Amino acid sequence: MARMPSQIELYEEISALSTRMVAAAQSGDWDNLIELEQGVAKLRDTLLVTSENLNLQDAERKRILIQRILDDDAEIRRHTEPWMEQVRRFLGTANRRQAVERAYGNPG
Repeated sequence: MARMPSQIELYEEISALSTRMVAAAQSGDWDNLIELEQGVAKLRDTLLVTSENLNLQDAERKRILIQRILDDDAEIRRHTEPWMEQVRRFLGTANRRQAVERAYGNPG
């Protein structure tokens, strides 16, 4: 049976993936960003079922990793939020156009 990774190992893996997510967001590689986020979600789910007492050194390492992950998250949002706004506007315009066509018929 495989051993369960430690909390620190899981946070280190999440941090590595979040760094790759930043690069994907910066380059507009949305498919890769989604794939990486799914990997983070799996690690986060594993992390939720781990329980261990950390010594002071590991607790400090955990704090640093969490801060790095949060900083990466802010950078990812800086790149994804404008793109998401464009998608919302596009979908809103498409939905309005469809509603008008349903209400008044498609002149095409």
